Parts: sequence; C-alpha cells; structure tokens
Amino acid sequence: MKPARHAIQLETITIVVPEYALDAYESALATACGTVGFFLDEATRIWTLEGVKDQGADEVELAGALALAALVTGFDAPLTRRPTESEGWLARNQESFPEQLVGKRFAVRGTHIKEKRVPGRLTIVLDAGIAFGSGEHGSTRGCLRAFETVAHRRPQRILDLGTGSGILAMGAAKYLHRPVLATDIDPWSVRVTRENAVRNGLGRQIRAVRADGWQATTVRKPAPYDLIFANILARPLCSMAADLARHLAPGGTAILAGLLDSQRAWVLSAHRRAGLVIERTLHEGRWATLVLRKAS
Repeated sequence: MKPARHAIQLETITIVVPEYALDAYESALATACGTVGFFLDEATRIWTLEGVKDQGADEVELAGALALAALVTGFDAPLTRRPTESEGWLARNQESFPEQLVGKRFAVRGTHIKEKRVPGRLTIVLDAGIAFGSGEHGSTRGCLRAFETVAHRRPQRILDLGTGSGILAMGAAKYLHRPVLATDIDPWSVRVTRENAVRNGLGRQIRAVRADGWQATTVRKPAPYDLIFANILARPLCSMAADLARHLAPGGTAILAGLLDSQRAWVLSAHRRAGLVIERTLHEGRWATLVLRKAS
C-alpha cells in the first residue's frame, strides 16, 4: 500500500524562545499549524516550539502572526523548517505530553493515555496532537490552582477570555457543573475548544465563540460575570483592565495569568486603578497568577 499523500506534504516549524515569549509565539504558530507542541529545557529555561503544517500553506498568515509576536515580546525568533512524515510528529507529541497532576483536584491527560484515571481527580482529556494549553505551562497550572482557592464561592456566570484549548473553561465546568462562555480571537482555538468540550462530555456546558476581547457583543451582553479567567499576556491584560472591572459583578473574582513575576506589579497596578483588589498571588516557576476581587 502506498503511504497517504498527505504524509509527504507536512513540515515542522521550530522556534526557540525565552520563557516570557512562549505564549505569544505559541499563538502565532497556531494561526497556521494544525498542531503546536512545546518542550522545556530545564537547565536553561528555554522553550522549543514546534508546529506542524502543510508545506506552503498559510504562509502569509504565519508571517504576520510571527511579526506581531516579535513586536509584542521584543524578541525576534528565527524559525527553521524540516519535512516531516505524518507518523513522526504525533509520536513525539505523545511522548512529551505525560499526564499532568495540577493542584489538588485536576489531572490533564492526552487521548493517547489509556491507564486508569487517577482517583479523586477531575480528568481533562486533550488531543495529544494539539499540545497548547496542555497543563504543562506555568500560567495554565497557576490558573487551575487559583481556581481551586475560589471555587467555594460557586460563581454562576463564568467567562474564559482567551481560552486557547479550553482547558480552564473545562476545569470550571467540571468542578462547578456550570455553563462557561469561552472566547478567543483565534478561530482555530475556538474550534479546538469545541472539540475538547465534546471530548470531555461538556459540549452543552461550554459555549466557545470567536471574539476580540471586550469589543464583542457576545462577551459584553452576558455580563456581569462572577468569575473571569484571563490567561493571555501582560500588555493586553493592562489595556483591558477597565473593561474587565466594568464587566465583573460586585464581589466577583478575576484570575489573571500569562505574565512573568517581573510583570506582576505592572498588571496589578492597572487593575487596582480600575477598582479591583488583590487577594493572592500564586507562582509556578517564573510565572505569576493574580487572584483579584471586586468590592461587593
């Protein structure tokens, strides 16, 4: 039997970035790549990003997204390309995506893991071929841990702003048995979130929509929210601080991540000016997660 034609048309794009630039370049690769994986060098704290795409496809979109990532982060990352057989990249992603135990209640695993689920944990299953938002990144882990500290408030209206893979929306929906609105500016992320929601039996609880932050009516109309996740980047977090505070219910909670510890004071200052108060800061390596609250 001849190999599938698609197998000789794939290419792997590799980018090496410092930790603070990971989120921006991960999002950039996701504009053109059907799968994005990331691998940490523990000794140097340098991340290698790998995206797999059809050769020659979506080059204009990719170039624009990479230019934006360079502008936002101040780091211009060169990329390398290599032809990739379809069998190779999935095996590597599976090997680099072991089950992640996060906080006290969550377990995040790929579809390739067949072992019995960890008792007492809420298991979130993600496609091993789509590794972004897998629970390995410090900002994602920080958000899930932060959520555990506020879940006892039983928020009714929940928003996951910049949902990525939908992992935070799914965590909240599984824990609270509540509907969650999950939004992202990237249509690929919206599609992946919908697929992951169905995979985890949450298709009816999670509404995933494409939206550009607070500009979209679909995001503003259901406000005010009792809980808002915003795991994005420090600069957009600061620019959207007033909007977030405006659409957060009195007594509501915001969990902010995607920022390095060195950016914590900057992000916190913007949200304090908008009227929010800090409850706690969680750390995962160099990444910080802020838990903020609006006065009742």
